[in-house]
Amino acid sequence: MPPTFHLLTTILILILHLIFAAELPEFQEAQAFRNGKECNDTRIHIAMTLDATYLRGSIAGVFSVVQHATCPENIIFHFLTTHRLSSSLRRTITTTFPYLNFHLHHFHTDLVRNKISTSIRRALDQPLNYARIYLSHLLPITVHRVIYFDSDLIVVDDVVKLWEINLNSHVLGAPEYCHANFTHYFTSKFWSTPYFSGVFNHRATKPCYFNTGVMVIDLMKWRRYKITEKLEKWMEIQKKHRIYELGSLPPFLLVFAGDVEGVEHRWNQHGLGGDNVEGLCRDLHPGPVSLLHWSGKGKPWLRLNSMRPCPLDQLWAPYDLFKHAPLISDT
Repeated sequence: MPPTFHLLTTILILILHLIFAAELPEFQEAQAFRNGKECNDTRIHIAMTLDATYLRGSIAGVFSVVQHATCPENIIFHFLTTHRLSSSLRRTITTTFPYLNFHLHHFHTDLVRNKISTSIRRALDQPLNYARIYLSHLLPITVHRVIYFDSDLIVVDDVVKLWEINLNSHVLGAPEYCHANFTHYFTSKFWSTPYFSGVFNHRATKPCYFNTGVMVIDLMKWRRYKITEKLEKWMEIQKKHRIYELGSLPPFLLVFAGDVEGVEHRWNQHGLGGDNVEGLCRDLHPGPVSLLHWSGKGKPWLRLNSMRPCPLDQLWAPYDLFKHAPLISDT
């Protein structure tokens, strides 16, 4: 390679790196939270996706988890991200949480790019939204169990309570919502085709909706039963036959609904972002709360920025470490 060309290539790479780094917001350094005297050496593994669009939500989520944990130093975060932003994201996490035990795992978007079908909201079609399907591939084989969290939630309880639930014989545990109209998650073509709809005929219990933003997963069983391959199969069927409209959720329902270890509803007070079209304000579901989840179109940081927050967005605000620009410049 000629020296001049090599120099130009190096300069271009540096420029691109600076551009991508500039995309990321800045955050205040979080205070350190330490283990209590009663803590043992039990490790809790939590997986989340990390990207520029939802970074503010992810940072708030992490802060909420460690703030309410009895043994925060026992928590290991596994951040799933693309290679393009990994250096900048690592720097952001390290400067915001200098004490945090975390790993970055690169998700290759080519794995799903040709498997994704358009849905009712563009955000649901982003390749990183499907990274949870590949947790068993991305995380080390030594990680036997993991909690998966979306980037638009905060935890207001000790996460060890969720970690320690008994999955019994199930691969996956999550709060189920059997009052939801399950038929709405699939097209009329799906229900009128016995080959498709018959998948639910032999489940252990009634198939119910569950939200994939909060899941406890036995990765050993996931690998043993080849769950990733089963999810991919339904994505391939979707490309040919259009059997659902809602992103990465329906494949999980097709594989797991009726075979989920039920978790208390307090661990996913979901839907606080409204529906997937308008994102209107919503109230909490009745009952105790351990986790608040702004699933839906409306995100608390965007509504706070626009000066039109919903009442419940004020519960998210104390965990927001975003470094706001000063109102008056000192220059």
